[in-house]
Amino acid sequence: MLFFQSRRARMAVSALFAFSATLLTPAIQAQQLQTKFGCNLTRETDGEKVIYGDTGEFKLDGDHIEALRWESALYRPTHGFECSIDTGDGPQAEVRQDGGRDNWRITLKDPVTARRQRGYDFYDHGMNCSIRLQRDGDRLQVIPSCPALCGSRANFTELSVDLKTGECSYQDK
Repeated sequence: MLFFQSRRARMAVSALFAFSATLLTPAIQAQQLQTKFGCNLTRETDGEKVIYGDTGEFKLDGDHIEALRWESALYRPTHGFECSIDTGDGPQAEVRQDGGRDNWRITLKDPVTARRQRGYDFYDHGMNCSIRLQRDGDRLQVIPSCPALCGSRANFTELSVDLKTGECSYQDK
């Protein structure tokens, strides 16, 4: 057992332990998001009935993606389009804090490979994929720009979800 003779030595050792504990504690709490949603809406566009349907799950811990799945569909009386993304597509996350809002940007590590795995050609809608998630209180805004994974559909549908009630709102385009 160590015995420190002087008061100065005891204070130095106490300060060293306190500093070490501070180094082990993260300086900022990681931003987390954990939600599942299911949304649908029927509206009339240009005199034609259009049905939107979306289901998804986002489970993020900072820039670590624990789970990611989103299926977005748009149906018309004569045809429909679907778009989907999941963890098998190689998503990666960046996280930012903007005032009181948490923001994530999901992109693909290799959009060309993800598109090929889904059986789509390379030239229809481009190779980019970005999905922004913006949480402001209990509201999550989902803003996609991901034509790489949508086959013949240009993109996912932009929407917002109330994280407490599950109520969805589709954005007008």
